[in-house]
Amino acid sequence: MDIQSRFTLWKKKAIDDPDLAAELSGLTSEQEIFERFYRDLEFGTGGLRGVIGAGTNRMNIYVIRRATQGLCNYLKGTRLPQSIAIGYDSRIKSDLFAREAARVIAANGLTAYIYPRLEPTPTLSWAVRYLGCGAGVCVTASHNPAKYNGYKVYGSDGCQITLDVAAAVLKEISALDIFDDVKLVTEEEGRAAGKIVTIDESCLEAFLDAVQQRSLSDGGKLDLKVVYTPLNGAGLECVKKILTRIGITDVTVVPEQEHPDGTFPTCPYPNPEIREAMEKGLALCRKVKPDLLLGTDPDCDRMGVAVPEGEDYRLITGNEMGVLLLDYICRRRLENGTMPERPVAVTTIVSTDMADAVAADYGVELRRVLTGFKFIGEQIALLEAAGEIDRYIFGFEESYGYLSGGHVRDKDAVNASMLCCEMTAWYKARGMTLAQAMDALYMKYGCYRNDLASFTFEGAEGMQKMAAIMENLRVNSPKALDGKVVTKVVDYQAGVSGLPRSNVLEFQTDSAKVLVRPSGTEPKVKVYLSARASNMADAAKMNQRILTELTGQYMG
Repeated sequence: MDIQSRFTLWKKKAIDDPDLAAELSGLTSEQEIFERFYRDLEFGTGGLRGVIGAGTNRMNIYVIRRATQGLCNYLKGTRLPQSIAIGYDSRIKSDLFAREAARVIAANGLTAYIYPRLEPTPTLSWAVRYLGCGAGVCVTASHNPAKYNGYKVYGSDGCQITLDVAAAVLKEISALDIFDDVKLVTEEEGRAAGKIVTIDESCLEAFLDAVQQRSLSDGGKLDLKVVYTPLNGAGLECVKKILTRIGITDVTVVPEQEHPDGTFPTCPYPNPEIREAMEKGLALCRKVKPDLLLGTDPDCDRMGVAVPEGEDYRLITGNEMGVLLLDYICRRRLENGTMPERPVAVTTIVSTDMADAVAADYGVELRRVLTGFKFIGEQIALLEAAGEIDRYIFGFEESYGYLSGGHVRDKDAVNASMLCCEMTAWYKARGMTLAQAMDALYMKYGCYRNDLASFTFEGAEGMQKMAAIMENLRVNSPKALDGKVVTKVVDYQAGVSGLPRSNVLEFQTDSAKVLVRPSGTEPKVKVYLSARASNMADAAKMNQRILTELTGQYMG
């Protein structure tokens, strides 16, 4: 079917959501019509993510229904439990998309368990296992701008679906007509038949119990003053509850970012990795003078922090927090006698090499996986299958995702918030801030500087541009970086060290490393730069020179 025919069909049939009907009736630009209908929104390894709106290349109830029908068709062809857990965050239409998914699930004779209100993404991973479901769906676009929403699919193990399962679900979806092949009941019909069920409060409390079990505190009230921002997302309830449980009661919430709001009025990019998103919190810190600024992204699976340094506050990077938590967990578990034999930590190929040095110092096996926390989750599952789940002590990725236990199979900012607050209080009792603790680790292991640059390419033309950049890097690889010979080139597309094939390139010199990959969730090419030098200023300059070279040669 050509683009104009698709457009005409949608104007006729996409009438269930008045917002979509209004959009379609107002579309006159040929380019805009093309962008909305030139393809189906891609169902990738993590599910769907895209701009909210009308069209096959947008996030809307029809795309959600079709994806859910495909997931149901896949699940009915397996021996897995015939039930699906559903969670959602504060994004625009998240609650609607979640209810629409439940209607399709119920119409297919499966049971949909749905949270009664928005909750953090890790609580969905938890619910899949707690309720014994065959799959899970979380409606979220994580930290993307407000115009986005998404649909993440989880397997029965609580981990995002594997590459093979994603391919099988995509095959089912691709065989469906978006309007005619989707089964649907009303929400009332689904509930009356016992096929749409509200997840009980005991499930959430059990999740918090599991998180608290990962505590490394000695108990009692912790001397810590915290400013917290949920960035208008889903983290407020669970983060405040877990902090209360571990004895942290002096918590001030950033008022402008306290309540759920999918428009994210205070920051266009609600990501704790970005300074702009944390500015309201930083401003409040200068008045309140806390020991820690804590921020979680809209679906509360990522955590960012800032800590006192002189008269102001210093943002801790994702790599720095990963190293700090790895060191703290090892130190504390050795102190209290809970370090397992042959401990395992897991991180990604784009995360800091400093983690290798810390892990080696504590005798921890550090495993590296592809980018995406699902691959860390898979390593936890492998240990569990071998009866060795206790060997897993920590996993992190540089993009602010952390997990210290096997209670879920995804990054967990509730767990990370608890650990970070405990760690901050532990250092405070020893007269140190987290900034000073990080500097001490740099003194011990060397100055590792990690930077990330993102290049955005929107629309159909952008997809082609990203493919061309990666192809050029493969065919015309840089021979030198910052005047030093490239000693090693790794193409993960060819399969490396038993990892799944992935569109990632790595270039190494004797003092620097660069990885380039298209994002799996955004229209961006990401460049990860890593340098080690005798001081941080020199390492930063090295990264900047390398980035300038790559930008001029490949990103134009």
